[in-house]
Amino acid sequence: MNIPFDTDLAVMAIWGLIFAIFVIKLFQSIRLVPTKSAYIVERLGKYHSTLDAGFHTLIPFVDKVAYIHDLKEETIDVPPQECFSSDEVNVEVDGVIYISVTDPVKASYGITDYRYAAIQLAQTTTRSVIGTLDLDRTFEERDVISAKVVEVLDQAGAIWGIRVHRYEIKNITPPETVKNAMEMQVNAERERRALLAKSEGDKQSKINRSEGVKAETVNRSEGEMQRRINEAEGKAEEILTISRATAESIERLASVIAAPGGHNALRMQLGEQYMKQLDGLSQKNTRVVLPGNMVDFDYWMNSIGLKEAGLKDEPSR
Repeated sequence: MNIPFDTDLAVMAIWGLIFAIFVIKLFQSIRLVPTKSAYIVERLGKYHSTLDAGFHTLIPFVDKVAYIHDLKEETIDVPPQECFSSDEVNVEVDGVIYISVTDPVKASYGITDYRYAAIQLAQTTTRSVIGTLDLDRTFEERDVISAKVVEVLDQAGAIWGIRVHRYEIKNITPPETVKNAMEMQVNAERERRALLAKSEGDKQSKINRSEGVKAETVNRSEGEMQRRINEAEGKAEEILTISRATAESIERLASVIAAPGGHNALRMQLGEQYMKQLDGLSQKNTRVVLPGNMVDFDYWMNSIGLKEAGLKDEPSR
């Protein structure tokens, strides 16, 4: 009586389990692929198709998603490694790779792990390139090292289904002894540049001062020359003006003398001046030796030709 009952339960449990597995597989066969992603589908263990972004259905128990690839650009850190330069200096170099998957099929079946392979190839290429450069050039030729690594990775990436966009070196760390020597060298170079800049500044300062003194001397000499020219021109103008005034006064005096009664007027004026001068000689404590005929006014007028002219004018008066 109990045996048929147990058999029925077992059969129902098995069918229930089969149905649950079928439902699970049915739901698993429905795939929603995100943007910039690719799903590699295998059918019975063999590559079948690549699912792009969107809604897809698979055949349960036959198809399965073997690989999932993110097609966006990603960064991969390259761990630090020891490299020897051409002058036998040991430096530690690390970097970062920027890659993206371009062919999901090759990235799945062309290589086991393209990320690890890219890191290893970047390290070996970096060592080989640094081995051809001396220590000083390793700091200057970072672009050369990066370009060479990108070139080598691109060649391999064509087989691996990836594209290497760029490779950047983050740090190049020499030993402490070399670092100290380089710092001393840099400090010495800075001091040399500072001394050179100071000497150039002193030189330029002296040149500027000498040019300033020269310009000041030239300006003073030109100013002195212009002052003398102006004074000479002023004196010349003064002499010319005085001579013109003197000539004009002489002409006017001659015209006055030539006029009727001119001799008598001139004689009267000279007499007045004569008397003023004689009055000045009569001051106290003043001793003057004069000719005997100094007070003879007629004599002096006659000596300059005014006496006779005055006598000729008297009849007309």
